[in-house]
Amino acid sequence: MSANVIYRNLRNYSNLNLILKRAVKNQQFFFKKNGYTTLSSPTLKNNVEQNFINNRYFSNENSNPPSNKFPPLLPDQPIVIWPSLIKSIRNFILANFIIKPYLDREFSLADFVNASKKAVEVISRKLAEGDIKSLENLVTNDIISSLQKALSLMSMSQREQISIDTDDIYFSFPYQIGIIFNEEGAEQKRFVEITMVYHSLKGLANMRSRGEEPPLNMGMLPEYQQRISICNYRFIREFTKGVEGDWTVNLLNHFKPADENK
Repeated sequence: MSANVIYRNLRNYSNLNLILKRAVKNQQFFFKKNGYTTLSSPTLKNNVEQNFINNRYFSNENSNPPSNKFPPLLPDQPIVIWPSLIKSIRNFILANFIIKPYLDREFSLADFVNASKKAVEVISRKLAEGDIKSLENLVTNDIISSLQKALSLMSMSQREQISIDTDDIYFSFPYQIGIIFNEEGAEQKRFVEITMVYHSLKGLANMRSRGEEPPLNMGMLPEYQQRISICNYRFIREFTKGVEGDWTVNLLNHFKPADENK
């Protein structure tokens, strides 16, 4: 315990004794009127001291305000904030020279990025509402229980911060593209995974509707820091011949850079 904490405790206890002495002397705490009985000095002192302790007038080093930082939706997952030059080059090669000619001739990475923002909006709102059942076919079954557990640990305020509006996203990029070949069984299955990163500013759409733009250094300004959030979503789709697969999410996380820097 620090010297400042000890000093505050001693000062509080001195103030308590002074109040008790005055109260006992003037008999101001309890009255016989309306059924309240005047107590003797020792009993009065004990009762007030116990109330003083129960209400935690004594300060300690752990008496900090509760953190508004929300726990990760899927623990033990790496956090991605910025793109990688090497991965970006590899992503371009995979998207244009592997996926498009061999797996899906209509595939466009730019179109995927734009469509994925809407998926983030829908999924994040369902999470904020605690509507896990509506996430079926949007996220893979293996992460449902983990998401439900994480949401149960969050306050309403924390859950509200998860919701992302598409128009509040000011920066997004595909961090990594992966092609998976599963040779189990008679037929080889093929999957594509795309990990996306989204930067959003709460209320950005409203600002722009008023003709305002946030400053370029908003990440350094306290009035913007708690409104900035980043989310990582990993999408997967099966491209096995004869299978009409849909994009679903098998990994996701939301966090605030301001919390990570503390």
